[in-house]
Amino acid sequence: MSANDLSGFLEQNRERLSPLLIVMHDVPDPDALASAVGLQFLVERVHGIRAKVVYGGVIARSENREMVRLLKLPVYKQRSSDERIYPNVAFVDTQPQFENHSLKRKRKVAIVIDQHHSETPPSADFTLIDETAGATSVLVARELLNAGVSVPKWLATAMVYGILSDTLNFYRVTNRETVDIYFKLLPLSDVHLLARIQNPSRPRKFFSDLAKALVHAVIRQRVVVSHLGPIGSPEIVSQMADVLLGAEGVDWVLCTGRHGENLHCSLRTVRMNVSVSTILRTIIGSKRHAGGHGQIAGGRVHFPGGMDQERWTAYENGMTERLAALLRLHSRTTFAPFITMKAG
Repeated sequence: MSANDLSGFLEQNRERLSPLLIVMHDVPDPDALASAVGLQFLVERVHGIRAKVVYGGVIARSENREMVRLLKLPVYKQRSSDERIYPNVAFVDTQPQFENHSLKRKRKVAIVIDQHHSETPPSADFTLIDETAGATSVLVARELLNAGVSVPKWLATAMVYGILSDTLNFYRVTNRETVDIYFKLLPLSDVHLLARIQNPSRPRKFFSDLAKALVHAVIRQRVVVSHLGPIGSPEIVSQMADVLLGAEGVDWVLCTGRHGENLHCSLRTVRMNVSVSTILRTIIGSKRHAGGHGQIAGGRVHFPGGMDQERWTAYENGMTERLAALLRLHSRTTFAPFITMKAG
């Protein structure tokens, strides 16, 4: 069995692995959702291993909720009893040492499948980590296709969307296999459902969040920063960062938002061959609390007991200045409002 032979590992350990708890990060995106249900389908249909897919937080984005609803994805909010009922754990699109999931109890991990960089390799019986994959869905889809599994339409659609969303519609693809697997899955998918998922009706809250992001946004050269302040859901931060990165003349975006005792951060760029996750770790001052891949990075800084308004603002401003220093922005420029409102 080779180091990357997931099916071989599953077949050799099928009896001891059942039942298996498949854990995503707390705010699962399309790639996490697709790769997790893809692994569940593989272990159940091919190897007879009973499995459950869980997440600890919320599915907040309209697109992601539509994905779960329209494709009827079997994903569930994590319960405290899950750790007792399911002695075996698989981490998908996250890793046990990361702090973006809710499985806090220390335990032996069976499987880790991910595309994200980690300073510390995960401790698990089997690991499949490929930072060049473009999407974790690619790694799971490869196993399904190699196993000769007939991929159902709902799963193919989920994995196609997972690949599209995590590669920014192939903008940050560096691996030819990512494209090859996508084109193998596309004929098996439902393109009409895919279009509905990608173009959902949005709640009014989305537009109020967007307005807040724009009002708080400042720009300096080609760098935009928007500190949103208190937010209703952590996923708003990455969503607004994605929107702002689409602005003409913008190369970098940093967004933050306060949720409970945590400051959630997202850093985005259109630049190639830069370590965005390293930059974000530097500006928040922690290697453990931030990670990412390619041109995307996210992080969460925990402040026990929270902070008052003045301290929150000071920390956010400090992040802004550290980013400006790292990107070597011209000292003669300053941050200015991203948008200006004119009467009439």
